[in-house]
Amino acid sequence: MIIFDCNGVLVDGEPIANAVAAEEFAHAGFPMTPDLVARFFAGRRPADMFAAVEKVTGRKLPANFSATVAAATLRRFRAELRPTPHAAHALTWLRGPKCVASSSPLDRIRVSLETTGLLRFFEPRLFSASDVARGKPAPDLFLRAAERTGVAPTDCIVVEDSPAGVAAAAAAGMTAIGFVGGAHAGPELGPMLLAAGARTVIADMRMLKGTVVALRGW
Repeated sequence: MIIFDCNGVLVDGEPIANAVAAEEFAHAGFPMTPDLVARFFAGRRPADMFAAVEKVTGRKLPANFSATVAAATLRRFRAELRPTPHAAHALTWLRGPKCVASSSPLDRIRVSLETTGLLRFFEPRLFSASDVARGKPAPDLFLRAAERTGVAPTDCIVVEDSPAGVAAAAAAGMTAIGFVGGAHAGPELGPMLLAAGARTVIADMRMLKGTVVALRGW
């Protein structure tokens, strides 16, 4: 089975999500830039990000902060989100079962895939880290996806764009492919993904099928 992260892999939404989070942090009196959000929280659950900010600052975020960020993100996604280039091509030609396992809440995963026309490739196999005890880099989410779909972890290949996600895949006993084709990806991302445990790195979704076939043959 191929397990896909959503934001930054299937859809090019990392810059949008980071900008929204930074803007809402600033409105709440916690100055933050999109670059800081990306640097420290890429691939992690919103709830874990909020908890970390409260711990570091010693201050509580507003009671409705999570809902505010979620609503603002969904509005921007519906208006602006685009699929990662060639994602539909890759999904059309990639054989075998596929699912999505993302740190985003389930409604954000669904909106992301509906807005970009990719939901048809996955529904109902959508899994959110909101439903497990620990988010990435813990393996809980990927293990849940494997269990729910009846596939052994060692038979799963994970496509991820964050070191936290790659580390989670490795901890789950799965093979990780690092993806660096998103708008947010800088030259440092590939080496970071390899250091986190990715077997290989690709920058173009058109390379995915050949990469999966090669890995399955190892």
